Amino acid sequence: MLKARRGARLWAAALVGALSLSTLAACGDDGSDAKGAGDTLRLWHYEAPESAMGKAWNEAIAEFKKQHPGVKVEFEAKGFEQIQKTAPQVLNSDKAPDLLEYNKGNATTGQLSKQGLLTDMTEEVKKRGWDKAIPPSVAITSQYDQKGVMGSGAWYGVPNYAEYTMVYYNKDLFAEHGVQVPTTVAELEQALATFKSAGLTPFANGGAEYIAQQYVYQLALSQADRSWVDSFQMKGKTDFSDAAWTYAAQTFADWVAKGYIAKNSSGVKAEDAGVSFMQGKHPMFFSGSWWFGRFGTEIKKFDWDTFLWPESKLSLGSGGNLWVVPEGAENKELAYDFIDITMQKQIQNTLGNAGGVPVAADAASITDERAKKLIQQYDTLAGNDGLAFYPDWPANGFYDTLASEVQKLITQSAEPADVLKSLQDEYDENVLNE
Repeated sequence: MLKARRGARLWAAALVGALSLSTLAACGDDGSDAKGAGDTLRLWHYEAPESAMGKAWNEAIAEFKKQHPGVKVEFEAKGFEQIQKTAPQVLNSDKAPDLLEYNKGNATTGQLSKQGLLTDMTEEVKKRGWDKAIPPSVAITSQYDQKGVMGSGAWYGVPNYAEYTMVYYNKDLFAEHGVQVPTTVAELEQALATFKSAGLTPFANGGAEYIAQQYVYQLALSQADRSWVDSFQMKGKTDFSDAAWTYAAQTFADWVAKGYIAKNSSGVKAEDAGVSFMQGKHPMFFSGSWWFGRFGTEIKKFDWDTFLWPESKLSLGSGGNLWVVPEGAENKELAYDFIDITMQKQIQNTLGNAGGVPVAADAASITDERAKKLIQQYDTLAGNDGLAFYPDWPANGFYDTLASEVQKLITQSAEPADVLKSLQDEYDENVLNE
């Protein structure tokens, strides 16, 4: 994902600038008898403070300080795109942090593990019991083989939440225009037409980053099955001229032509797409659960809810972004201690009640009704083997390729068949299966 990560997990440039140099120093005794006394934990993540993960990780930092009174914590907030593009260079230098949040998948964590830039945490994972606490459907993105392909091999990352995509919708606009929550594709397209005829652009979209490519992938998933996903994601084989990809590209292009997705959204960033939905400019927004907590906090002017993509057994989703420890980290033990804290019930419960999808929470402690529904929808998808990962994962550099090619569908500067041909060429050249 992306977040994406995945993915997500994205925030305004002003916030990044304001926080990127912030340092949260630990208080208390610096005596030599304190655990890790005199050491520093350098930590990077890209979750907004008001997001579910941001709230949980801030609480984890506070708890870490209590347990390590002699340790200084240097936290630097980074943007998702910033880490996505610079991680290989930073982790191969003396500027690498001790612990950072990183996007999961073959083209990201898999590629860095293959290059020897990440610590093999298998022994630590087993020693601390994380492998028992993390469900198999989430753990699949934690392990990578020698080729950098996920699903088996050593543990190079630890996810402590899960994520998936859904349609966020403005309940007030739905009621105002007499639109019911669609349960079929036909009903969805009727809703799109109704909103467009009322002068609204139905879907918020961001073509400059991950939003648009995830619309396309979801359309393909609605025509696909698990074997199709496994071939694309794990085996390095897909036919971009098949029925699923053709339907996806053609339908997306048609929706742009009909005005269901704005023709001028090709340069819009993910953050701006999410904000436009929060401002009530669009009835719907298809994106990930990483927005959920933030919407709950920031949307004040209208009521909102979510639904899964109609008539699709598959949706984008996986375990959350990973805590990874660079091979060159100076304080690996402190990094492991911090990860362990994020797996504690207290932190997991905070994550769940703030609108995240925890992996080790106490179910009885999740009291927020929206949060309960979010977790129930995830359980439904995961229980039916419906998590289909993200489209950029199988091939190195494929995120940028998808973004640029899908932009052509938005600007109508290329035919769907030509876009799919370009995707095929880039996928075949860069797929990570060898």
